[in-house]
Amino acid sequence: MDRIILPEKVNRIIRRLTDAGFEACAVGGCVRDSLLGRKPQDWDITTSAAPEEVKSVFPHTVDTGIKHGTVTVLEGIGEDREAFEVTTYRIDGEYDDARHPREVTFTPDLKEDLRRRDFTINAMAYSEETGLIDLFGGKEDLERKLIRAVGVPEERFGEDALRIMRAVRFAAQLGYEVEDNTAAAAAALAPNLAKISCERIMVELTKLLVSPHPDELRRMSELGITAVFLPEFDRCMETPQNNPHHCYNVGEHILHSLTAVRPDPVLRFAMLFHDIGKPQCHTTDEEGIDHFHGHAEVSAKLADQILRRLKSDNATRREVVALVAAHGADLGETEAELRKSIAQIGPDRFPLLLEVKAADAAAQSDHRREEKEATLARWRAMYEEILARGDCLSLKDLAVKGDDLVAAGVPAGRKIGEILGRMLQDVLETPEHNRKELLLARHVPKKP
Repeated sequence: MDRIILPEKVNRIIRRLTDAGFEACAVGGCVRDSLLGRKPQDWDITTSAAPEEVKSVFPHTVDTGIKHGTVTVLEGIGEDREAFEVTTYRIDGEYDDARHPREVTFTPDLKEDLRRRDFTINAMAYSEETGLIDLFGGKEDLERKLIRAVGVPEERFGEDALRIMRAVRFAAQLGYEVEDNTAAAAAALAPNLAKISCERIMVELTKLLVSPHPDELRRMSELGITAVFLPEFDRCMETPQNNPHHCYNVGEHILHSLTAVRPDPVLRFAMLFHDIGKPQCHTTDEEGIDHFHGHAEVSAKLADQILRRLKSDNATRREVVALVAAHGADLGETEAELRKSIAQIGPDRFPLLLEVKAADAAAQSDHRREEKEATLARWRAMYEEILARGDCLSLKDLAVKGDDLVAAGVPAGRKIGEILGRMLQDVLETPEHNRKELLLARHVPKKP
C-alpha cells in the first residue's frame, strides 16, 4: 500500500480546500521522498482552486507567485507557524528563454498539471482521500532506479534547459540511471544551457557535487553538458597522466578524488579544481613520463576565474582558491616547519587542507602509497599536538599587540606590522617565546 503520512498542517490545508469544494493534494518532491522513506524538506500542495479562491479559504496568505498560480499559506500560530506553497493546477505556455513560460493557464485537470512536470518521479501527487496519484509511472521508476522525463523528453528539456542538469543531479543524489531517451534528449539539447543564468547553473552543480555520487560529473561530460559551463573539465578528461604516481587521466583522477572527500561544498569544489590547470602544464619528458610543473598555481587561477564566472559567493571562492593553491605544498618535517605552514595557510583552513591532501592521495596509484599515508599521519599527529598545547599560530594569538608596540615607542605605521611579523615568526619557531616582555625585549630596540 502506497500510504504516506502527511504532516498535520499539510492535511489541514488539504482538508480546508476540499471542504470548500476544491481538489487538493501534496505534489512533487515531497511525495517522491516520502515513498523513498526520506523526510521531505518542503511540502508543496497543488489544487484546482484559483489563487483568489485559495486566498478566500485561508486567513493568512502571501502572494509569492500569484501570476504563476502560487500562494503561500501560513498555517499555525506564533512560533508554530509554517509557510506552505499552494499552487493552482496549470498548463505552461510557450517558453521564450529555455527556462520560464511566457504565460500559464490555470486548469481544473490535475493530469494536465502533472504532465508539465520534469520527471516521472516528481510528477506524483497524494492526499489521504485519493491516495497516490501516479499517472506517468513514477513509482515504477523509483523501483527501477530510473530518471525518466514525463512524456517527450525533447519537449520537457526544450521548455526548461535547466532540467538537463537536474536529470544528472537527481541521478547523483539518488544513485539512479538516466533513461536512454531522456539521456539522448539531454545530449541533443545541452547547448541550450547557455541560455540559463550562471547562478542557476551554480546551484545545480553544487547539489551534484555534495551528493553521494559527485562522480556523476562524468555523465555530464559524456552528454556534452560540461562543455557549456565547464569546458576546462572536459580538457582534463582528455589529458593523460603517464606517471608512476597516477593510474587515471586527469579528469578521472579528479572524479575519484571527489568521492574520497566528505560532502562539504568547499572541499568538493577544491577537489574539482585542484588539478584543473594540469592540461595547461602538461609536458612529457624523454622517457615518456608526463609532468605538470606549476599546476597548483595555474589551477588556483583557473578556479578563481571559473568560480567568478559561475557567480560563486566570495567566501566559498576564497577558500577553494586557497586550498587549490596549497594542495601540493610540503608542510614540513618538524613542528616548527608545520607551524609556519599552518600560519601561512591559515589555522582555520589548515585542517581542510589535510582533507584535500588525503583525497588527492587516495585518487592516485599505489606508488609510494604507504609513504604518503605515513606523511599525512605525521602531519595530523603534529597538528593535534600543536593544537593541544595552544601554540600561537597567528597574529591574533600573539602576546604582543600593535598598541603594545606604540606604547613601547614604535611609531604608528608600517613598522608596527613588520615587527609583529618578526615576532610571529619567532614564536612559530619557538612557542615558548610568546611572552609579552620577552618579545618586546627581543624585537623592539631600547630607547637610547
